[in-house]
Amino acid sequence: MPSLSGYKPELDYSYAPGIFPSMECLLGRPEKVRRLLIHSGAEGREGIGKLLALAGERGIRAEEADRALSRISGKENCYAAAVFSKFEDALDPEKPQVLLHQPGDAGNVGTILRTALGLGVEDVALVRPCADLFDPRTVRASMGSLFRLRVRVYDSFGEYRAEMGEREYYPFMLDASVPLQEALKKPVSRRRTLIFGNEGRGLPPEFARIGQPVRIPSNEKVDSLNLAIAAGIGLYAFLDKPENGA
Repeated sequence: MPSLSGYKPELDYSYAPGIFPSMECLLGRPEKVRRLLIHSGAEGREGIGKLLALAGERGIRAEEADRALSRISGKENCYAAAVFSKFEDALDPEKPQVLLHQPGDAGNVGTILRTALGLGVEDVALVRPCADLFDPRTVRASMGSLFRLRVRVYDSFGEYRAEMGEREYYPFMLDASVPLQEALKKPVSRRRTLIFGNEGRGLPPEFARIGQPVRIPSNEKVDSLNLAIAAGIGLYAFLDKPENGA
């Protein structure tokens, strides 16, 4: 493996910066970890002993790399980073899913990954053009949740729909939508997909003809909610709802 530089999308590997994201990488995708970078000042930091022990158990090389960690994270206080090979999963068509249509912000994507995992949705799709799923900023914002999920990036919504087959779709948008509470008055399918759009543009108008468009009611004091917050509300609202078995 060549000497490490800052992250570039064209590389076939990326970094999980931070002790906890590195731990999640080693636990969730140990077969993808190439090596573990440790800062010379990491001794005594919470979790560092456990992280090194885990790397030893899995036969993963750990090395001191202060300068590489600074380049990777852009910070002087990044004490560890796992170097991992990029991956792509097959989503489970029988499970609830989240689809992010052309999201642009790495922080939002990472936060939604973490929220989805925390609320029991383990399949997440993205549609290009979108924030880089493997950008270290995305990985760090997810706090390593990326490594516990099934994730896949598609070139179009049509490609996703063709692969997943018949599902219940819930696009979050204003056009032709009903309030979220109204949509949840009837049982929902476990084969459901919650769809969220770009931070600035939202979803294209054609999504108003797909499934049951829904909106999160809010007062006139704000015109929209942050994407990550809207996704969190949507995920929580569908939690533990009666299922129709489809």
